[in-house]
Amino acid sequence: MPDFGLSVSRLAMALRVSRQSVNELVRERRAVSPEMALRLSRLFGNSPAFWLNAQRAIDLWDTEQANGSEIQRVEPLNIG
Repeated sequence: MPDFGLSVSRLAMALRVSRQSVNELVRERRAVSPEMALRLSRLFGNSPAFWLNAQRAIDLWDTEQANGSEIQRVEPLNIG
């Protein structure tokens, strides 16, 4: 956000959401919802898919870090 000269308060005002919502998002205590993706895409001039894909990448990474060894024990199907 510093690249855009935005504080949490200014970003919240620009997005028309509470400061708490932005603060939780920045601190990774809240995920990017479809509504927030629409707001962010409107503000920054990109697509909602960009924001949702970024959230999905974070979710996958977090899940792999937490459960990767268990998931690696799943045996792939041998089809064919």
